Formats: sequence, C-alpha cells, structure tokens
Amino acid sequence: MVDYLLHLDRELFVYLNGFGNEGWDNFWAFITKQINWLPMFLLFAYLVFKHLGWRHAVLILICMAFLIAFTDQTTNLFKNGFQRLRPGNEPELAKLIRAVQTRKSFSFISGHASNSMASAMFLYLVLKPYVKYMGFIFIWPLVFAYSRIYLGLHYPGDILCGYIWGILTSLLFWQIYKFARNKYFSQGEQLDNPTNG
Repeated sequence: MVDYLLHLDRELFVYLNGFGNEGWDNFWAFITKQINWLPMFLLFAYLVFKHLGWRHAVLILICMAFLIAFTDQTTNLFKNGFQRLRPGNEPELAKLIRAVQTRKSFSFISGHASNSMASAMFLYLVLKPYVKYMGFIFIWPLVFAYSRIYLGLHYPGDILCGYIWGILTSLLFWQIYKFARNKYFSQGEQLDNPTNG
C-alpha cells in the first residue's frame, strides 16, 4: 500500500512538474522565497494591530513566532527521520523532470507547506471575526507550496502532509493563544467589536 501511494505521488509530481518551462522559472523562483512575501506579512500585521490593539497584537506576534519556530523544527525532525530524497536528487527521475533548483536536505515533509499553512490558519482564526473574506489567505500556502513542485524540490505528498502538520500545529498554538488571552486580557480587550471592514 505504501509503495503504491509513493508511486502515485511520483506520477503526480512528474505530471505537475511537467507544466514548467524556462519562461516561468524566474517567476516561481521569486515566489518560493519567503522574503518576497514580506508585503503580505506587513498587511496582516497591520490588520492585527488595527482590529485588536497593540498589546493584544504583541501577544499574537509572540504566539506566531513560537508557532513558526515549533513547526519548522518539527518539520526538520520529520525530514531527518524519513530521509526521503528530494525529486531532483532521485536518479530515476532525472530524465523525466525539470529540477530548476536542488537542495541537499531531505524532502518529507515540506517546510514551506507546513510553515505557510500554520501561519495562514492561525491568522485566519485570529482575524476572521474582523476581516471579511479572510479565507483568501489560503491562496498563499497553495501558491507558495506549488512553487516547490515546479522547482523540483518536493513531491505533492510532501506538501499535503506539510499542510496537515501545519494545521495541527496552528490549532495547538491557537489553544495556547486563547489561554494566554483569557489569562492576561480583560473581556473588553479580548474581543473588540468585530467589523467586517
């Protein structure tokens, strides 16, 4: 069963990676760098400060910092535990795919997928009472993680499992955040009047 799933994962990777061409390589290389998403991070930081105030926003930013650190480090434990080679390092796939970038680290699970989904889910839970259409935030981890397939760095299974792990870690830190919010903030500070602006 595991071998069959791995086979399907490889086949799907080859199919999705096959959409790439040199004209799009620079675009996806730009998309895959976290620093290039800084304007989006600043926008959401602004929304948190705007709707919840600076003291509450600081708590959220601290929780997010620990969330990302925890998700990132546990993702590395998965990688070193499973030691799955990245697609671009697989000799069997060398003639079938376009490995635009290569890495020496292992593939399973995707850190880009887990970290982006953890951040997106946590921000969604924080801001959905205040910001209309917060669901659009999930476009970010979808596009961000696809860049890893395009560049030849991850299988779809790496990304799917990364998403699942990111959701689980975000829900854990959501509970931690709610505990800290209830302990250190008054009821009025906890829930300002939500707006859909």
